[in-house]
Amino acid sequence: MKLFQKFLQKLNGLRYSQEYLCFSYESFEHPVRAWLVSNGRVIQDITTLHSFVGYHPLIFAIAADIETAETIDIIFSSHTLQPNDLFSQKDAIATLSLKKINEQPFLEDKIILYEGCRGKHRFVSSFHQSVIGWHNRLYQKKPGNVFLAGNLYKQVQIAYALPRNISLITMGQDNRYNLFPTDLHGPAGEDHYIISLRWQGKACRQVEQTRNILVTQVHSDFYRAVYKLGKNHMQELKGKEHFPFSEAASTHYQLPIPLSALQYRELELQDSFIYGIHKLMLFKIISRQVIFDQSSTLSHIHNVYATWRHNNHLPGNYLLR
Repeated sequence: MKLFQKFLQKLNGLRYSQEYLCFSYESFEHPVRAWLVSNGRVIQDITTLHSFVGYHPLIFAIAADIETAETIDIIFSSHTLQPNDLFSQKDAIATLSLKKINEQPFLEDKIILYEGCRGKHRFVSSFHQSVIGWHNRLYQKKPGNVFLAGNLYKQVQIAYALPRNISLITMGQDNRYNLFPTDLHGPAGEDHYIISLRWQGKACRQVEQTRNILVTQVHSDFYRAVYKLGKNHMQELKGKEHFPFSEAASTHYQLPIPLSALQYRELELQDSFIYGIHKLMLFKIISRQVIFDQSSTLSHIHNVYATWRHNNHLPGNYLLR
């Protein structure tokens, strides 16, 4: 069986062995853009006007003041497009179709949530996509792993064609703490923030109990330590000495700030609801602090898009683990 797995890996057409590739956001050249389209016309560039907040199902949070409908299409393109341009299929290297989530007890005046229905891309050939799909079906159904069946896997690959910031969440109670990474988060208007966590995870329950957290953007040089902290989603609170904290503390809640911090927000939990495997949490922003400006922010993309970049002779400043 391992021989067949290695055979599929040799046939998958991927340039890199790691599924997600880290890098410095500020030095990432020629990224794709995400465009909202309707009836064959480009509506708006929403690259920075949405947040990716769920992968099972795929969930996008889109600014509420953008012209949207019950169902929308988003194209991912390396071309410069303009509102009202006629959309051509050759402009898109990927497309996502989404439908509005109506079961949202909050956020309606801040953001609108959409669930992925279908995705298609040409980051790699149809043959290589089939091989990747076979490998996914045969070898990704592991204990503790969230299996992305069928087209959902393609939707997630497409979502990670845009650089996604990996931040660290700090929480504390009675001098015991947890620290773990998240890339499912983003602003919800000027004064609020949305974070998605697996509702059955210990980290999610800890956030609900403490209600006050710190979300910190960190330097890309910290990438190995950040990935190692992923296991803390299922760990109990521990003493401060178990985590890579600096000596500094946040201004309002006095929570320890992680090493390599660039900027942080202090957040207070306001509301939440479950959708799929996720609990979507709405926070009020209590404070914002910039520690280092214009620095090297940790982000990552999916391997299939990184392979497309390599095949199209685009630079990749990737930090391989």
